[in-house]
Amino acid sequence: MAITDISFKRIQQLAIPAIIAGIAEPVLSSTDAAIVGNIDGYGTEALAAVGIVGAFLSALIWILGQTRSAISAIISQNLGAGKIEDLKSFPAQAIYFNVVLSIIVLVSTYFFVEEIFSLLNAKGMILDLSIAYYDIRVWGFPLTLFTFAVFGIFRGLQNTFWPMIIAAIGAGVNIGLDFLFVYGLDGYIEAMGVVGAAWASLIAQAIMALLSLILVLKKTEVSLRLKFPMHPEIKRLVAMSANLFLRSVALNIALILSTREAAGIGTETVAAHTIALNIWLFTAFFLDGYGAAGNILGGKLLGERNFSDLWKLTKKVVLYNTFVAGALVIIGLLFYDSLGWIYNKNPEVLTIYSSIFFMVLICIPFSAIAFTLDSIFKGLGEMGYLRNVLLAATFLGFLPILILSHFMKWGLWGIWLAIIVWVAWRAAALVIKYYRKYLPLVNS
Repeated sequence: MAITDISFKRIQQLAIPAIIAGIAEPVLSSTDAAIVGNIDGYGTEALAAVGIVGAFLSALIWILGQTRSAISAIISQNLGAGKIEDLKSFPAQAIYFNVVLSIIVLVSTYFFVEEIFSLLNAKGMILDLSIAYYDIRVWGFPLTLFTFAVFGIFRGLQNTFWPMIIAAIGAGVNIGLDFLFVYGLDGYIEAMGVVGAAWASLIAQAIMALLSLILVLKKTEVSLRLKFPMHPEIKRLVAMSANLFLRSVALNIALILSTREAAGIGTETVAAHTIALNIWLFTAFFLDGYGAAGNILGGKLLGERNFSDLWKLTKKVVLYNTFVAGALVIIGLLFYDSLGWIYNKNPEVLTIYSSIFFMVLICIPFSAIAFTLDSIFKGLGEMGYLRNVLLAATFLGFLPILILSHFMKWGLWGIWLAIIVWVAWRAAALVIKYYRKYLPLVNS
């Protein structure tokens, strides 16, 4: 069996397409936010609504989308162990599992959307816009989960190129349709505002799902014909997904509570928080590219039991991502005020945003370490530990700071302090785990 290539060139071949694919989702959300935030007359309310819905939808997508990592880990580990032929029926069963799960969640939330957004402090016009936006965008949820499952298959097979193509086309379609539907085309298409942004996202998600279906059938030997009995790895997929589900619940509790707290302070504050959060999420998915390379190659190396190269790989991708984080911080400093101006022109919103954006930049280096190791641990199948780290970071780190901020009236500054503590906690816990468990295996 050929030794897994962990050279600089090979890591770039996986990481760069993964970066492009990874930023597609925040590009979709950021495009919606930036375009609706500049609607004449009610841009600030529209931005707040998209921010609230985006936080909730991202929670659902991230919670269930974690099956992508589980699928990728199982396939890459079997590939490294030389057992890929034994997985014939697994991909189709994994995809159907993902889609059925998404439909169950969609149905269980659809009829309670007003209550959900009211709990997130959406009121009046913001609540109405949130419901109108969500009622359309939510139907893209199963399409996104299908696409994520296919991405997991490609990643497990050591291929990030086709996910990049799919994501880039989806993002391009979304951006074009956003401008067309939100603002309209004089004499041809009536301006639809927030509803137009929702339709743009839904159509883009449908196109991505269709491309995923075509490419997985054309470019791999994977069959989507459902066959029984259930593959033995499905049990491990469910166990991994359950741990990642709980992990993502904890993760999204933090993101949703931060948005809820900002919304409780005021419309301008939640609008400013939406800008800062969208920029941070963009950097997070950007940093996830090298993490994806670590995930893909790390799972294969584990299958080979090659712990020496696993350690070398880990050092390389963490170093590369540290440089990327530094570049992102420099870009943020250079365009400190103008980044906020892209999303909204309200002077009060921009003043609040500028007062806390330095905290987003502080968060980025911690994100680089946390997200890189998080992806590597997913490839190694350490879903239980990742669950415990997120639970501890959220309930022992983030939540106490957020509660203290609420009572001390620290405003958006306190919310972002809680987020920094939350990310730094995750980074530290994963470094400690790696040094304790995997480093000793290098010379064993």
